[in-house]
Amino acid sequence: SMVAHPVAFHHSDTVRSVLYPVMSELFPTLLLCLYGFFSNLRPSEPFLTHFLLGPEKNLTETQVVNEIYPVWTYSYLALLFPVFLATDYLRYKPVLILQAASFVATYAVLVWGRGVPAMQVLELAFGLASATDVAYYSYIYSVVPPASYQRVTGFCRGATLLGSAAGSLSGQLLVSLAAVRLRRLVEATLAAAVVAFTVPWFLPMPGRSLFFHRSGEEEGEATAEEEGRSRNGTAMEGGSRNGTAMEGRTRGVQERSDDADSKVPLNSQRVDPRQRSSGLTEVLRLLWRDFLRCYSQRPLLAWSAWWALSTCGYFQVVNYAQALWERVRSPTDLEIYNGYVETLATLLGAMAALAVGSVRVSWATWGEAALCLFSAVMAACVFTMDLVRHVGVCYGAYVLFRTAYMLLITVATFQIAASLSMQRYALVFGVNAFVALLLQSVLTLVVVDTAGLGLDVFSQFLIYGCYFAAIAAIFLLAALSKMASGRRSKTPAVPGETDSDTRSLPY
Repeated sequence: SMVAHPVAFHHSDTVRSVLYPVMSELFPTLLLCLYGFFSNLRPSEPFLTHFLLGPEKNLTETQVVNEIYPVWTYSYLALLFPVFLATDYLRYKPVLILQAASFVATYAVLVWGRGVPAMQVLELAFGLASATDVAYYSYIYSVVPPASYQRVTGFCRGATLLGSAAGSLSGQLLVSLAAVRLRRLVEATLAAAVVAFTVPWFLPMPGRSLFFHRSGEEEGEATAEEEGRSRNGTAMEGGSRNGTAMEGRTRGVQERSDDADSKVPLNSQRVDPRQRSSGLTEVLRLLWRDFLRCYSQRPLLAWSAWWALSTCGYFQVVNYAQALWERVRSPTDLEIYNGYVETLATLLGAMAALAVGSVRVSWATWGEAALCLFSAVMAACVFTMDLVRHVGVCYGAYVLFRTAYMLLITVATFQIAASLSMQRYALVFGVNAFVALLLQSVLTLVVVDTAGLGLDVFSQFLIYGCYFAAIAAIFLLAALSKMASGRRSKTPAVPGETDSDTRSLPY
């Protein structure tokens, strides 16, 4: 009988031990990037309002702005928490497939549906797709080792931004250079959604999740590390239609340092026999306990408050900006440049988010002042869009508005996540997104919906400008209060605090 040569056998095992982890990480990351790219490749998106108001759908501005668009906000809010739990319980992959199906349904209705009820169904489907966005980033953290989190987050985030920018730019070029009808852009978006729908089926099924499917050892490690952070006095400094939840949708998990992620349960192909599934009651009890513990810390509360307040206003501005552009655009302007504007806003926002990672600022000292300043800039942009009423000026103010938001939301992301375990990290971002949507739903119901005031788009943007001005005023008072208390308190700084406060963001 033939016996394997010992050297060859050893070489085979070595190759397998090196290649298997690489391939098991590379394959799902590549698939997720493909999914993120094609699900955000939407050539029709910059022209959605123009398409709905045009002869193809023949809807009025009141129907689109006051009756159709609000449905997305309500459905997103209603579905967010149950989807958050279902995503973890089902271990991500089925929810990714559901999201892909929701995108297909959204654009199928946009192609063939007519009338207000059909468009409201479209918004309901899109709300479901927005709520399930949490599965996109959650999945990758269950199938790759902790040392790779920062890298794969960059890949997945980059794929979504590239898809969004490519969709906006290609749509604009097709309209401007080839005079393609808007219906053809919608059909192209549907085709991209169908391609995206085929991808999640090939993803491996994770063996674990953050809350429902954890091992006892992992729970102990997470608790021990969290308590260790508290004892060491670690400084805690803290989903829209444009495919950005992060920008605009539940933003998922990103920008983490490797050591902070090292406690996250992994999906290995060899599932720990001690792994157990937690019941719903136990998970809810754990979430409530962690909620109270996290939000009792003032720095995290401040950054979370800005996150929720600003994201609410950001959603409103981004969702209704196209309606404003339609009103201020001169009837003699045959060209529409929405696609160029969305592309520029996406790319500048991404560059701002990357650039702030290399800036060394003591956010513990200047955090409230920065929140005040950027909120004031965003308020000025919204007032400019509303009062100047020139489409070119509106475009410029919109790009600056989105860039300012993306820059500071990136800082907020890291400040909140800096000293949280992954379980609490996911919880805090889920709660912040829920509060933002709750505020947005109230704002929509009162200001936009025909059941409330049903205001025209100019009146809406005036209110949104005042809203951001109020946010700036709140954090101005917080900054002044902090300065006053700092002068009264002559307590020496805690050793090591400066290093923690001024570290650069990890990208």
